[in-house]
Amino acid sequence: RIFIIWAISSWFRRGPAPQEQSSAGGTPRAPSRNLFPKDTLMDLYVYISEHEHFTDFNVSSALFWQKRDLVYGDWTSGENADGCYEHYGEVDISQSVQQNGSIYIHVYFTKSGFHPDPRQKNLYRRLATVHTSRMINKYKRRRFQKTKNLLTGETEADPEMIKRAEDYGPVEVISHWHPNLTINMVDDHTPWVKGSVPPPLDQYVKFDAISGDYYPILYFNDYWNLQKDYFPINETLQRLPFRLSFCPLSLWRWQLYAAQSTKSPWNFLGEDLYEQSDEEQDSVKVALLETNPYLLALTIIVSIVHSIFEFLAFKNDIQFWNSRQSLEGLSVRSVFFGVFQSLVVLLYILDNETNFVVQVSVFIGLLIDLWKITKVMDVRLDRENKVAGVFPRVTFKDKSTYVESSTKVYDDMAFRYLSWILFPLLGCYAVYSLLYLEHKGWYSWVLSMLYGFLLTFGFITMTPQLFINYKLKSVAHLPWRMLTYKALNTFIDDLFAFVIKMPMMYRIGCLRD
Repeated sequence: RIFIIWAISSWFRRGPAPQEQSSAGGTPRAPSRNLFPKDTLMDLYVYISEHEHFTDFNVSSALFWQKRDLVYGDWTSGENADGCYEHYGEVDISQSVQQNGSIYIHVYFTKSGFHPDPRQKNLYRRLATVHTSRMINKYKRRRFQKTKNLLTGETEADPEMIKRAEDYGPVEVISHWHPNLTINMVDDHTPWVKGSVPPPLDQYVKFDAISGDYYPILYFNDYWNLQKDYFPINETLQRLPFRLSFCPLSLWRWQLYAAQSTKSPWNFLGEDLYEQSDEEQDSVKVALLETNPYLLALTIIVSIVHSIFEFLAFKNDIQFWNSRQSLEGLSVRSVFFGVFQSLVVLLYILDNETNFVVQVSVFIGLLIDLWKITKVMDVRLDRENKVAGVFPRVTFKDKSTYVESSTKVYDDMAFRYLSWILFPLLGCYAVYSLLYLEHKGWYSWVLSMLYGFLLTFGFITMTPQLFINYKLKSVAHLPWRMLTYKALNTFIDDLFAFVIKMPMMYRIGCLRD
């Protein structure tokens, strides 16, 4: 699965052939060098401003941090002898920033003795100054789900949130702040050739137009800033806490970070479709940070095995039903119930804004379940008796191998006994859901009630097949390969339930399976 995604994305990412491989005369371009040789003495200037393009060098309040005599490529200085330095301060914010305005950080490294202000002619040198900037607040969508108790009309939601939802709509864009950021300077002296730097590194390597050499690579590293640590900027905040770090970074580690932070080539299909949500990326980061390394290694191995078993179960299921001639011993009604179950799950996840990839996989599962119906019953189009006089009527007829065997009798008997348990339980769960839970509307109530019921009591639908097995005193008719792979996967799901953040109901579901 990973290989296929990589192959497709690299095909999309493949841009036009580089045009700048040779100079105007047709001779190959000479490799360039880093404008800051190793062990260069540098001064660091960090300014914070509300303007994307910075010119206020004379405004003392804009200077957040100044550090002199840093050494390029030094990995042993600093408090922890790792080449890192840290500065903590508080950033005063204006009313504009409080009301969703942007705030920028501007970082300048100059060779020792020079100044970043171009207006200071004696102290400024273009080739002795490297500069980068970015917006340091982050705009995040806050979604408001308008739910209420359908009988009383009451809700437990915060009245202020309800008012904001009425004023700004169900989705509000709010500026957020994270108190940590790291500036990395990549310790790299590779003789890059302009026009042939591989992506995604080409976004960061900046060449000087005249000399042809490149500036040191500066990288804002916020990879380990978790989404849960961001907080909204509003009128109650006058100052924002800010811890800024400076650290050297090796080339290969920078390549890993750059690859992770690169926007997906699938973005042309819309950001919400193919991008992993920030919360999903957070769950991976938390697993890396907090999980025991041995358990993490086991989980990675097991997840690969899980994918293989899932594929094999999927293949054997289709193979089994495709080659099946006799339906003796197989519960046809369970196949219909499986279609109903898949349809409820699909409608529920569409109603609750789930990841697109999950929606696709559930939809494919539903198509396979629908295809199984054509294998267990004779499905025909009756063109004489049309529905509403326009559409041909679909007719279902039991296959002879199912009717002639005692399987149909046992299947009907099992579902009759099952209905005595299933319908009262469904009625009780529906009343409980209506009385005690909040919903967006009646449609959402029906879906969430059916989904919750299937999640809790879904295992009961396996009983008709067990009943048939018991009556026939045989299991020779079952797709044992598919069942074996699925059984192994349930143990793997249990392992995931410990490692990955998920609702308690889903964990119980894994244990139940």
